[in-house]
Amino acid sequence: MQQQVLFEDLGVKQYKAVWDYQETLLKKNADIKLLFRYNNPEKEPVLALPTSHHLLFVEHPPVYTLGKNGKPEHVLISEEDRVEKGIEYFQINRGGDITFHGPQQLVGYPILDLEKFKTDLGWYLRSLEEVIILTLAEYGIKGERSFGETGVWIDAHLKGKERKICAMGIKCSRWITMHGFAFNVNTDLDYFKYIVPCGIENKTVTSLEKELGHSVPFDEVKYKVKKNFEKIFDCKLQLN
Repeated sequence: MQQQVLFEDLGVKQYKAVWDYQETLLKKNADIKLLFRYNNPEKEPVLALPTSHHLLFVEHPPVYTLGKNGKPEHVLISEEDRVEKGIEYFQINRGGDITFHGPQQLVGYPILDLEKFKTDLGWYLRSLEEVIILTLAEYGIKGERSFGETGVWIDAHLKGKERKICAMGIKCSRWITMHGFAFNVNTDLDYFKYIVPCGIENKTVTSLEKELGHSVPFDEVKYKVKKNFEKIFDCKLQLN
């Protein structure tokens, strides 16, 4: 059965506010499941449960986020300089290491009940990557996966030329997902100079703008990502 996913474009919004919103959506779904499991100890199918799926699009003001297993030393800028540059910093509960979010970067946060899709985190991450790979293909760019590393890369197998265009990091609780992907569209890549992106040394980051040699209409990219999300997850997005 094709799943319905509630879509919200939050525009430009502070990181902490959206993090809190994700937590609220996840908890609401998790509480529904917890009550169901309590009342149904035999663990009958949950397809009929009133859990809801969400996809949030947002741009954040400049912020560095460090995953739960990340290394603080991968932040190369002093706190004083970071504050002076107006960059926020949060240690958060997703997987992955340090990354940057900022203007003209498309950040997508799917809050999905994977028990209504597929209970396989590897499948889920590869599916998110495929959404971005298909989007890049529409611009004539070959997006790739890098063995042992999440996200989407360009020239992933050419040593010294590997560059990451989309970072990914997720959390999953009771098969409810949160956090997601950060796709560099017309992003100012200078912000990445002050961190070791995703904790991966000797590899660079890039953007759609840098690869094409010109800026790209941000709303156009959003449209393509939404369309490819529906295709890969076999779902229907509807405005929330």
